[in-house]
Amino acid sequence: MSEVIEVAAAVILRADGSEFLLAQRPQGKVYAGYWEFPGGKVEPGETVRAALHRELREELGISVDACSPWLTRVFPYPHATVRLNFWRVTAWSGEIGISAPLEHDAVDWQKCGKTATVTPILPANAPILKALALPTTMAITMGESEGVERQLARLEEALDKGLRLIQVRDKGWPFAQRLWFAEAVRRIAGQRGALVLINDDEDIARRIGADGLHLSATRLAPCLQRPDFGWVGASCHDAGELRHAGELGLDYALLGPVLPTPTHPEAPGLGWAEFARLITDTPLPVFALGGMTNAMLATAQEHGAHGIALMRSW
Repeated sequence: MSEVIEVAAAVILRADGSEFLLAQRPQGKVYAGYWEFPGGKVEPGETVRAALHRELREELGISVDACSPWLTRVFPYPHATVRLNFWRVTAWSGEIGISAPLEHDAVDWQKCGKTATVTPILPANAPILKALALPTTMAITMGESEGVERQLARLEEALDKGLRLIQVRDKGWPFAQRLWFAEAVRRIAGQRGALVLINDDEDIARRIGADGLHLSATRLAPCLQRPDFGWVGASCHDAGELRHAGELGLDYALLGPVLPTPTHPEAPGLGWAEFARLITDTPLPVFALGGMTNAMLATAQEHGAHGIALMRSW
């Protein structure tokens, strides 16, 4: 492989996370006219964070106030191989293109989860657009221990408050009971536009028309190709499993436990520093799992997580 060029790429998000910014490459540059995330090459001796701040100041005329690492993708273009270090930018000072000249032909705000209204888009950015459609909080069901009636009632309440991603995990029931529960979750979630993923069981996922499949680490290990679903993710516990999930082209991963959990209070968990180390250079969004509460979302994202996965606290 030729030398890899390090690039800082900014996913600039509105305060409510509903929209992100794309910029059009100017005439005279490679891929002129294509749309991309703002950013540029990391200079020798410069950190990705420093490059991100510099590039956005030079290109858009803004000063970054809040940003966090998100994911990293290596892409071989004909002219060069680039490692795109995507960071989410959630707060900035200044008005884009007002306090300094734009170094792009145009910029445009796009809605997360919707088909882009500008074309063409640089090929390396297609998976990023899909990742932006992935909610940042995942609820994992525990109907077996909590009881079906209470679980469904709590689920409706959470959906009404904005929950948009559910993993149906309960595996101890007979098939018919698990199918019935999955159908009930799908019906409730579908009324509110939420995504439903089924843990490990492709048959149930197809029967209820689920949005996707979630693989346990046990099912991930022997997997040789991505299952044929719109959304596919996996539970991971170490760097090897994260790497395998990335090689399969999965859409996300869960990594944990990060903190001690009520189920295993004696286990210390990875801790935030180790979590951040393990997901460095990971090409797919990673949810922090284990001991999470809704209040920990910002902390998780500061350490590079896409979001958090919850069993008891959603």
